[in-house]
Amino acid sequence: MTPTQLSQFLAQAISARLPVLITGAPGIGKSDIVAQACEASGSDLILSHPAVADPTDAKGLPWVAKDGDSATFLPFGELAAAVRATRPTVWFLDDLGQAPPAVQASYMQLLLARRVNGHALPDCVTFVAATNRRTDRAGVSGILEPVKSRFAAIVELEANLEDWCTWMMTVFLSQLVASGVAEETAQRVVVQLVSFIRFQPGLLCDFRPSADLTNSPLPRTWSHAAKLLALALPPQLQQLAVAGAVGEGAAVQLMAFLRLYEELPTIEGILQDPDASPIPTKPATLYAVVTALGIRCTPKNFPKVARYAQRLTDAAHGEFAALLLRDAVRRDASIMQTSAFVKLAAGQFGDLLVGGAV
Repeated sequence: MTPTQLSQFLAQAISARLPVLITGAPGIGKSDIVAQACEASGSDLILSHPAVADPTDAKGLPWVAKDGDSATFLPFGELAAAVRATRPTVWFLDDLGQAPPAVQASYMQLLLARRVNGHALPDCVTFVAATNRRTDRAGVSGILEPVKSRFAAIVELEANLEDWCTWMMTVFLSQLVASGVAEETAQRVVVQLVSFIRFQPGLLCDFRPSADLTNSPLPRTWSHAAKLLALALPPQLQQLAVAGAVGEGAAVQLMAFLRLYEELPTIEGILQDPDASPIPTKPATLYAVVTALGIRCTPKNFPKVARYAQRLTDAAHGEFAALLLRDAVRRDASIMQTSAFVKLAAGQFGDLLVGGAV
């Protein structure tokens, strides 16, 4: 499943109280998507890390009863929170595949019978788990067969270019600004990375397990690279830092792209005079220009953007015009209500809008 498909599936599975196991490479957003699904559904989140847990965490702590002649199991930690839940709640077992077999087995009763040692889970609690794959060299030795069969579905998450670009230009951009990065800097960094990955889509998720202390280009590590770019380090130091985030090969290609980025037509110039602004001819430059325009587009300046999009189409770059409009609408859906957008959709440009899924 793509991130969008997984989000849609989780929304339905959570409401139906169906346990789901998500697999996939490290750093492609499994944990973030679960957290976002909880937020979207209004569910509380209980986060457990079975890889560092003990079997008693899922069954309770042995406790002597008041009569002194018997014992019971006393819920504590995440189990206590789940047993006492009164609101819709997702109990998320992250990195389940890294857990020892005894810890995995301790969740079997909870997953199937929804009760353990006399303590029943309320109907409002739903299980979701995530794990890397055995081939990822992430310490996953496998998941017990009776544990796997207790999940209603096992789905694999795959990185998706358009989903990642949308997330970067909306969610991550807002997070970057909220962390204290100036909005202009945050927009510039997001535009640089999104346009680069669109030009080199194979680098979005080029996971290569290694025993060496190096990182691979992944959705997670690209977000780390964005934060490093926002530091405005000297060029040589910046390349070394980014190489530490996404690997040396990807960092070299990104730095070369950023040097090209500095030669772009100014976005302010395009928004002021879209007829006089140059139309790039190189694909890398086109990706950068339309991404930068899309992230700066508003209902107020959209007539200027629409005019530039028309010029892109006239110059046989219609696919880039469609990409520009798709980004603009994703950032602000009210753009579709402007007369300039309606005029584009009603004219010859309408086929591009449909083909671009705007």
